Amino acid sequence: MQGKITVRDFIKKKGKEKIAMVTAYDYAFAKLVDAAGVDAILVGDSAAMVVHGFPSTIPIDMDTMLLHVSSVARAKPRALVIGDMPFLSYEVSVEEAVRNAGLMLKAGADAVKLEGGAEQAEKIEAMVKAGIPVMGHIGLTPQRYLVLGGYRRRGKKLGEAEKIIEDAKALEEAGVFAIVIEFTAVEVAKIITEEVSIPTICIGSGPYCDGQVLVLHDLLGINEQVPPFAKKYADLHGIVIEAVKNYVMEVKNSLFPGEEHYFHMKGEDYRELVKKLGRQDEKR
Repeated sequence: MQGKITVRDFIKKKGKEKIAMVTAYDYAFAKLVDAAGVDAILVGDSAAMVVHGFPSTIPIDMDTMLLHVSSVARAKPRALVIGDMPFLSYEVSVEEAVRNAGLMLKAGADAVKLEGGAEQAEKIEAMVKAGIPVMGHIGLTPQRYLVLGGYRRRGKKLGEAEKIIEDAKALEEAGVFAIVIEFTAVEVAKIITEEVSIPTICIGSGPYCDGQVLVLHDLLGINEQVPPFAKKYADLHGIVIEAVKNYVMEVKNSLFPGEEHYFHMKGEDYRELVKKLGRQDEKR
């Protein structure tokens, strides 16, 4: 079996093999998705919404993200592990950006991801110089949804399309090893993929990127509401509810636990215990 996937391996897949990336936020799911053969695991700041119930990704902080990264890393996946830099962990200064990105690597990430285009170039360059691999993220950038006016489609009009393409080239120049393109017009994603030498990973941006990424809970059908660009490959929402309903029914009707789910004391020890407690011996 192929060994641990590195950033170099990831880059070499461009034009040769489609890249499959999913999110995972904990040890158990990291083990499962890695066994399924994904190329990369994104420990996404989407954990804010998917795991913690926040209305956006903005509330999640570095400490929480580091906990999720370390949980995934302890699964020792073959896949590349990418830690998502949360809101305000890199925007304030170059020094803070490098320090926080370094903490992601100390927690077990193989690389980090941050949102934004040309305006992030200085910070990306500093991270790369410090030995930190960086993945870019353009198009719909959820941490900036308030400025964007919501989670809206990007690149439909000429000016916006040109800006996204310029941002992609600026990110490549700054040293990112790959770029996520989210909820962007398919034509724009295709042009970027053809004009940059690094892999592009689409989410809601069409089939022409070098790879795809989905939120695991959307893919598995755990979330009730799924984005229009996601595909449900299972209905775990219904399966989980049905399983727990059956458990509740069996508990309330004394059907669980069955004899196979528990054990007894040795007969002699039990009789001695009953005697010492002054209880009437019960037949078993």
